Amino acid sequence: MIDHLELYTRKPVETVAFYARALAPLGYTLQVDGPSKGFGDGTTLDLFIAEGDPVSHVHFALAVPDRTTVDRVYAEAEAAGLTLDRAPALAPHIHPNYYAGYLRDPDGRLVEFVCQRPEPAT
Repeated sequence: MIDHLELYTRKPVETVAFYARALAPLGYTLQVDGPSKGFGDGTTLDLFIAEGDPVSHVHFALAVPDRTTVDRVYAEAEAAGLTLDRAPALAPHIHPNYYAGYLRDPDGRLVEFVCQRPEPAT
C-alpha cells in the first residue's frame, strides 16, 4: 500500500548525506535532485527528503493500480467535501509514468495517491 515516504528536515544537506550513506549498501542512490531529493534503487523511488518542518510536514503516498483509480479517488474525495490539494496529473520531473493526485487529511497531512505504471496500450 505504501508507495513512498517523504521526510522533511531542517538540515537537508546533512539528512541527504545521511541517507545516501545509510542506503548505499541496499543499492539506493540519489535519483531525483530537485527541491525534494529522491532515493531509489534504479527500479523504484522509495524515499524523498525535503526542507521543511519535520513535525508538521508529513507526506506519504499510497500506490494504486492505475490512473483511473487515481482519478476516481480524487473525484470521490471532491464529492465528499474532503480537502483537495492537487488534481491528478503526470509528474514527468519524477519520471514519465508518474501520475498522482493529492488530498489533505484532517490534520493537514499530504496524502498522495499514485500510479507509476504506463497507460495501457489501446
